[in-house]
Amino acid sequence: MTVPSILMENSKSNINHIQAPTYGNLITILSIDGGGIRGIIPATILSFLESELQKLDGEDARIADYFDVIAGTSTGGLVTAMLAAPDEFNRPLFAAKDIKSFYLEHSPRIFPQYGGVWAPVRRVIRALFGPKYSGEYLHSLIKEKLGSIRLHETLTNVIIPTFDIKQMHPTIFSSYEVKRKKSLDAKLSDICIATTAAPTYLPAHYFETKDSGGNVREFDLIDGGVAANNPALIAIGDVTKELYKGNPDYFPYKPMDYRKFLLISLGTGSAKVEGRYTATYASKWGVLGWLLNGGSTPLVDVFMQSSADMVDIHISVVFQALRSESNYLRIQDDTLIGTVSSVDSSTKENLEDLVEVGERLLKKPVSRVNLEKGVFEPVGNGEGTNEDALRRLAVILSNERRLREQRSPHLKLPTKR
Repeated sequence: MTVPSILMENSKSNINHIQAPTYGNLITILSIDGGGIRGIIPATILSFLESELQKLDGEDARIADYFDVIAGTSTGGLVTAMLAAPDEFNRPLFAAKDIKSFYLEHSPRIFPQYGGVWAPVRRVIRALFGPKYSGEYLHSLIKEKLGSIRLHETLTNVIIPTFDIKQMHPTIFSSYEVKRKKSLDAKLSDICIATTAAPTYLPAHYFETKDSGGNVREFDLIDGGVAANNPALIAIGDVTKELYKGNPDYFPYKPMDYRKFLLISLGTGSAKVEGRYTATYASKWGVLGWLLNGGSTPLVDVFMQSSADMVDIHISVVFQALRSESNYLRIQDDTLIGTVSSVDSSTKENLEDLVEVGERLLKKPVSRVNLEKGVFEPVGNGEGTNEDALRRLAVILSNERRLREQRSPHLKLPTKR
C-alpha cells in the first residue's frame, strides 16, 4: 500500500516503496482488463514499460514502485497480484517480463486443448454438464506462487473485483476498504482464483475469512469481469472516496479533479469486427448458441466487452472535458479476429501470436475511442505510437517518484559526498 517505508536492510533492491501522493503532484493508477489467455497482451506492454523505467532508475525498478493503485479484473487481477505481492525481501514477487513467461509456460496446462475428430462433441458435453476446465492446475499454481500472502500485505494499493453469486452483488477486494473491513483481508490466492472464475470456463470459488473477533465471512465468487471487466473506473472511485474521507495520503487533492490523475489502462484485445455477429444470425440462437458459437461464448463476450467499453467511454469524456487527455492512456486492440480473439486457446502458435499482437500494439499510434462509433481511432496530434506514449509516461512516473522521495519526511535519502 501507499505508506511511508524505509528500504529494508536485507533487501537486494536500491528502490524504495512508493511514497504517499501527498508528497507529489499526481495520483498514479494502472488498470488491467480481464481476457483469459489474452493477458499475454498487457503483460507484453507492461514488460516494455518496466524496461523504460529501468533505463531511468536502474534494473531494480518494478511497476509497483510507481503506481499508487494497480487494479485488475480476472486475468488482469492475477497480473495485479503478481506485480504487487511481496517476496522474502519485501520486493515485488514478479518482474513484468516474468509475467509474460508465466503465461507462455503455464497456459497449455491451465487451458488444455482437446484434439481429434471428437473434440467439438467433448466441448459441447463439458459445457452442458460443467465448466470447460477443472481449474485444478491453475488453482494449485496460484496457491504455490502466492502462498499465504494476504490483501493487506501488497506493496502498493490493489483493487480486484469479483462477483458474489450468493449475494448477487460485486465484491471488490480493495487495499483501501480492507483497512475498514477486516473480513476482506483474504489470501491473494483466493482472490485470484475467484476473479479468474469465468462463467462456463472455470468453476466458481468458495472460501471464508475471519476478522479479529473470530467472525466468519463467506464468499461465493465468480469472475469480476461480469461486473467490471475494465476496472479503471472502480480504481478512480476508490481513490475519490479516500479523498473526500480525508485520507492524509491524498492531502491536498480534491475529489473528482481528474487533472491530478495519471491513468494507464491496458486492454486484452477484443473482436470488435463488423459482421462477426448479426441480429439475423443471433435471432436463431438458443442456450447453446449463446454459450457455444464458432468456438467462442457470445453471451460472455457481450457482457464483458460492453462493460469495458462503457468504462473507457466515460473516462475518455471526463478527461477530454477537463483538457487532460494526455494523462489518460488506453492501449487496446479491438480488431482481433480468429483464434487470437479466444480467451482460452493455448496452442503454441496462438501463444506466440498473442505476443506478436502485444508487440504490434506498441508500434501502433496512440488511439482513443470514437465516442460515436465506439471504435478506436488514431489520435493524430503528434502523440506518436503507444511506445512513445509509454516512454513519455515513464519519465513522468520516474520524476513523480523522485519528487515524493525528496519531499517525504519519512525517507532518509543518502547524502552526496
